[in-house]
Amino acid sequence: MSPGFTLHSDFATAFPELVVDSRAERQPDPQLVVLNDPLAEELGLDTDWLRTAEGLAFLTGQETVPGSRPVAMGYAGHQFGQLSPRLGDGRALLLGELELADSHRLVDIHLKGSGPTVFSRGGDGRGALGPMLREFLMSEAMHALGVPTTRALAVVSTGRRIMREGAVPGALLVRVASSHLRVGTVQFARLSDRSEELDLVARLLDYARDRHHPHVARGDHAGFFRAVRDAQLATVAQWMRLGFVHGVMNTDNTTLSGETIDYGPCAFTDAYDHRAYYSSIDTGGRYAFGNQPGILGWNLARLAEAMIPLLELDRAQELMAEFPDRWEAARRTEAARTLGVDAGDPVVAGFLDWLPEARPDIQTLGRALVDAADNAPAGLAGLVGDAAWAQEWHTRAVDVEALAAVNPVYIPRNHLVDAALRDAVDGDFGAYERLLQAVTNPFEAGPVMPELIGPAPGDFGPFVTYCGT
Repeated sequence: MSPGFTLHSDFATAFPELVVDSRAERQPDPQLVVLNDPLAEELGLDTDWLRTAEGLAFLTGQETVPGSRPVAMGYAGHQFGQLSPRLGDGRALLLGELELADSHRLVDIHLKGSGPTVFSRGGDGRGALGPMLREFLMSEAMHALGVPTTRALAVVSTGRRIMREGAVPGALLVRVASSHLRVGTVQFARLSDRSEELDLVARLLDYARDRHHPHVARGDHAGFFRAVRDAQLATVAQWMRLGFVHGVMNTDNTTLSGETIDYGPCAFTDAYDHRAYYSSIDTGGRYAFGNQPGILGWNLARLAEAMIPLLELDRAQELMAEFPDRWEAARRTEAARTLGVDAGDPVVAGFLDWLPEARPDIQTLGRALVDAADNAPAGLAGLVGDAAWAQEWHTRAVDVEALAAVNPVYIPRNHLVDAALRDAVDGDFGAYERLLQAVTNPFEAGPVMPELIGPAPGDFGPFVTYCGT
């Protein structure tokens, strides 16, 4: 069978300074574990072909399709505040870009866990089955929730046993993104650029502008920075509305498109707790739930630094000075969506005031708002601890259907994800498939599965996430 599609190698061709040609390592016994049929169809890919031996060879990077040029992408990054000037794809490959038929927009087809590259720094470059299944489930859940995100096309087991916390099954993820350009990519280009005019950085900014923010004029570096800033603000505001903790907000995990990337140590909070963090490597809570807006500002300041003097210092300072107001607007917009009112409504300010103190479970609160919209708000008042606010909100003419469309029934609860992944690694995919079905239909109004709703039971204990690298 023919694959029926070609790939482009635009980024690799345009930026030889930022890539290294590479190949995926051969896998002893690759098996397709899960394929995202709806995404494949959306991309115009033949799902029957992807399930053939040739399709599996493509998904594991063993065979290329016309136009493909596998490369490891170079980037730098501030990791937990410390600059690592040469990170790059240590266990990943960009196979190429796919042109979407309806919009002619390019999207990346990317492998994660495909083996070591020149950027591996001594690591094995491989992925474990549990973390790859986790990224598949979490990224598809985020997409279904309406959050800008990379997506997962497939998980393939490799037939290897790799060493992590013990010997675990190996796997790789096939990821789709608007691009894999990051703040760290600009940092890497700046550190690599030896021209007085910063030609490499300027070309990279124009390339990213063309691909993600075409409404900005070419060469308008201030406009480009503002577009990246506002796209990221909107995304992080959605994280905060939903109780999502990214867990590793390094500059290499802050995209220029505004998409969420890297679902290693992520989690959803069971309470609106600004101090909540779960990552095993974030020992100081740098990337705790409530720190995410401030960390985004810090990361954007690093982007501005990498753009100077293409972005004049005074202008960069002005753009960063706008950040607090822009963040406040973004968080009010998301809070207003939760409540079904306009962003300027006084109940929004009240909501944002009591939310950190009341620390409700956000998913439970959202559905309580939906339930209360047609009924007396007594139950809602008990949940939020402010009867006067609940009564005031209840006087608004809220569209119940619109409210139900933004407050999910299902989110990937930590205890459910943990249990499903443990079973899946042991070969039982029943719980994983059921949870995946629920979180990719998070606003489902049909028969509710109560066992997939609500915070973890009291005996679940402290939850810790791991990157899986």
